[in-house]
Amino acid sequence: MEHSVPLPMSAPSLGEQACIAPSPLPVTVIQKLQAILGRLIANNRLEKCITIYVEVRSSNVRASLKALDLDYLEISISEFNNVQSIEGYIEQWGKHLEFAVKHLFEAEFNLCNDVFERIGLDVWMGCFAKIAAQAGILAFLQFGKTITESKKEPIKLLKLLDIFASLNKLRLDFNRLFGGAACIEIQNLTRDLIKRVIDGAAEIFWEIFGQVELQRQSPPPQDGSIPKLVSSITDYCNKLLGDDYRPILTQVLVIHQSWKHKKFQEMILVNEVSKIIKAVDLNLDTWMKAYGDTTLSCLFAMNCHWHLYKDLKGTKVGELMGDSWLKEHEQYKEYYSAVFFRESWAKLPVHLSREGLIMFSGGRASARDLVKKRLKTFNEAFDEMYRKQSGWVIPERDLREKTCQLIVQTVLPVYRSYMQTYGPLVEQDASSSKYAKYTVQGLEQMLLSLFLPRRERYGSFKGRPTGSKIDNGVDLRRTASAVA
Repeated sequence: MEHSVPLPMSAPSLGEQACIAPSPLPVTVIQKLQAILGRLIANNRLEKCITIYVEVRSSNVRASLKALDLDYLEISISEFNNVQSIEGYIEQWGKHLEFAVKHLFEAEFNLCNDVFERIGLDVWMGCFAKIAAQAGILAFLQFGKTITESKKEPIKLLKLLDIFASLNKLRLDFNRLFGGAACIEIQNLTRDLIKRVIDGAAEIFWEIFGQVELQRQSPPPQDGSIPKLVSSITDYCNKLLGDDYRPILTQVLVIHQSWKHKKFQEMILVNEVSKIIKAVDLNLDTWMKAYGDTTLSCLFAMNCHWHLYKDLKGTKVGELMGDSWLKEHEQYKEYYSAVFFRESWAKLPVHLSREGLIMFSGGRASARDLVKKRLKTFNEAFDEMYRKQSGWVIPERDLREKTCQLIVQTVLPVYRSYMQTYGPLVEQDASSSKYAKYTVQGLEQMLLSLFLPRRERYGSFKGRPTGSKIDNGVDLRRTASAVA
């Protein structure tokens, strides 16, 4: 029994984690076991011997596996909300299964052969089958089955492909170790798991296009930001076409098609992904028309077309769709950006007309009244536009900063010049704060704070009573130096 105690062994495939594996038995020990076995057979004690051997060896393998912390193998569907919440376990499962098969069960397989080979193949294979079943191989297969029974979701496809890759990597080992008649239960469970994995992966893959189409009926984001579907599906398709998953998914689809007696078409994967991306394009067109506000619709289009161009350029999906498709999205972004400005911020400067003020015709009082009227109109238009657009979002930082800078360049120079020239007419008025409502600096800060994602937003820089300062000490009073 001293040679049945598990000893520490490092497993390279598991990184730095220390594992335990049964130590190989010396030849002299095996010879002694064979001699003892011969005597037991002579006394009709073979079954008792096998029972004890299986109990001891399977106990050793379980002790080795225990060092890997395999409690997750017992998890049930009711214990997790989705596959994503346990994807770390799935990654561990593949590594642990490989270690168990290549190190633990391989060692037991060889040991059974060494000890029982003189009795016959059926005996030692039957002995090994019992050790494997009692030691925990069935728990590994059951965990895989549990994943296949979880609810369908996009990430489940990737995890099923991970499971398939792990099983496929060990296919020759499984056939050699568990290919005998005595391992029929393990064979059946393995075949069932592989079928579930392939059927489940193929089913999810072929449903992606339909799911994208269904999303077309849902409303677009109220803040004009990029729908989660757009960013997630493009990232998802890039993963499917990537070097890690494309060969595995292709193999799965080949097998699935063969089961249906269909010939696998070489371009079936890329054609389906192309169809999915084109469905996303159609969704964008539909969602754009769902907005009641033209400028918000244009902002939404800017966001989405820029995202598709920027995020897919240089990716697998970008290569698949082609340069002309990418360029088209870039051009659409430019077009909708121009319309957005034309229909919103470009209309503000016209409220600060200098007509009738050049020579202060009609006297200083009349000029002051005209300046007040135009500043009031500008303030009202600005407040309404800012109020409306302050709830809108441009998620991509580069597009957001460029858009804000264009707004600043459109509004600020006109406002600064107007206030430098005509501000003194209303500054001395008791109600000046109603008209000289914003400093140039305050206006600029407000405009630069537009379109931030909610988590990045900070307080408004709207005009404050004369003499007030914002928290960082910058004076926002409207003075000649402030507008210079």
